[in-house]
Amino acid sequence: MTQHLADALPATTATRPGWWREAVIYQVYPRSFADSNGDGMGDLEGIRSRLPYLKELGVDAVWLSPFYASPQADAGYDVADYRAIDPMFGTLHDADAVIREAHALGLRIIVDLVPNHCSDQHEWFKQALREGPGSPLRERFHFRPGSGPDGSLPPNDWESIFGGPAWTRVADGQWYLHLFAPEQPDFNWEHPAVQDEFRSILRFWLDLGTDGFRIDVAHGLVKAPGLPDLGRDEQLKLLGNQVLPFFDQDGVHEIYRSWRKVLDEYAGDRIGVAEAWTPSAERTAMYLRPDELHQAFNFHYLSTGWDAVALRGAIDDSLDAMRPVGAPTTWVLSNHDVVRHRTRFGSLARARAAALLMLALPGSAYVYQGEELGLPEVVDLPDSVRQDPSFFKENGQDGLRDGCRVPIPWSGTEAPYGFGDGGSWLPQPAEWAALSVEAQTGDPGSTLELYRAALRIRRERPELGAGDAVEWLEAPAGVLAFRRGAFVCTVNTTGEAVRMTPPGSVLLASGDVTDPGVLEADTAVWWQGWPPPFG
Repeated sequence: MTQHLADALPATTATRPGWWREAVIYQVYPRSFADSNGDGMGDLEGIRSRLPYLKELGVDAVWLSPFYASPQADAGYDVADYRAIDPMFGTLHDADAVIREAHALGLRIIVDLVPNHCSDQHEWFKQALREGPGSPLRERFHFRPGSGPDGSLPPNDWESIFGGPAWTRVADGQWYLHLFAPEQPDFNWEHPAVQDEFRSILRFWLDLGTDGFRIDVAHGLVKAPGLPDLGRDEQLKLLGNQVLPFFDQDGVHEIYRSWRKVLDEYAGDRIGVAEAWTPSAERTAMYLRPDELHQAFNFHYLSTGWDAVALRGAIDDSLDAMRPVGAPTTWVLSNHDVVRHRTRFGSLARARAAALLMLALPGSAYVYQGEELGLPEVVDLPDSVRQDPSFFKENGQDGLRDGCRVPIPWSGTEAPYGFGDGGSWLPQPAEWAALSVEAQTGDPGSTLELYRAALRIRRERPELGAGDAVEWLEAPAGVLAFRRGAFVCTVNTTGEAVRMTPPGSVLLASGDVTDPGVLEADTAVWWQGWPPPFG
């Protein structure tokens, strides 16, 4: 196909320089969003057809999880060709159409990039296996001789995130490193060819018009010199809270400095977003220094429970960590790898209140497909339909990520609820008929209309969106209250109603407000006015 150098979006209020500092970004998991050809699997044409819905919802950008050519050993995070589309999702023409139509609607497109590892069907890896020990292609991965007298043991004690050793032995006796599935060999980022290849891949998608990249396992590219033993088992429990020799090594930052130079070559504020599991918010902030990436996912906030003290601590820590590097804080409640927050927090009421809290905070927010519908985790999928690779491993991730990946409901009273004409790759619960876009549209009490209203208010009010601080207000135990200009947000995280002095008039509430002097249990309220709510 013919590529096009996409023009930057028109310079409107919504697309002014630094758009990422306040953007609401909607994550689309392609296989579960919309199916255009009736094969039960979502695709790019399905996404394109539903872009007007996302425009109406009120988001600023769309992040697409991987759609590259892949054997699908890990739902597309095992990439065989970074410049080709997997036939299950469509063609490069379809990707081009998604980008063009999104831009026509004023939406930006962020694509997933998977640089830590590829597929074992990637041409480099296949050639490395064919050529055997000593092949220059093996230097682009981490091939090593085994340990023990006969080399029959892995080179070190690292464990795969999906369970079992992080090493697999090939027929000629060497071992290769894979921090995830055996079908996902890790690249050796010390090799110049790997660095050059990914800069070329960046330019390929930027030339096609992509507005940015979500960088998968951004913390994992560089390994400690010598690949030292960790010296303990159950290593997954250390992820995100301990220094590890295969994650968050300082060498990754030079890679992202080189990527930032590529991004800055293009008009239209193209961005890089790090998926970086680090031991602290301060370590995460290092990925966002002015010459590196633009955003990082806030996993510290995502992992915080429904507790006012813990939430306030996570909010303060996140804002404090980003402020010195001048980067926006991001807020996220759900994604394709975690239990949906309605289920995690224990109720729809809490999920709705959490959404208003997140959208009131300064910075950028991420919405995972279906959370605007109040979808719960599907916890009763039969083992026979599960496809998460870690489900089939021991001692790795819990293997239950399929529950947040069930295709979303659009319309109708029977499955697949408008997802497509040929069923869905994972079964949808019967109760989702009442949660479809069609069922909720126009219902003022629905979660969909709550999100639409919140995003509209967020766009209209200059105090909301970008920023690096909130003014905390005095509040009873279990209640969060903060001000941003004339805007006030109050959130009751307790199971009991709390009396309060209303700070003004109600703009929006996640639950009933029959008495403005009472903040109901597990409810968030947005207010316009002054004086402070608690005297």
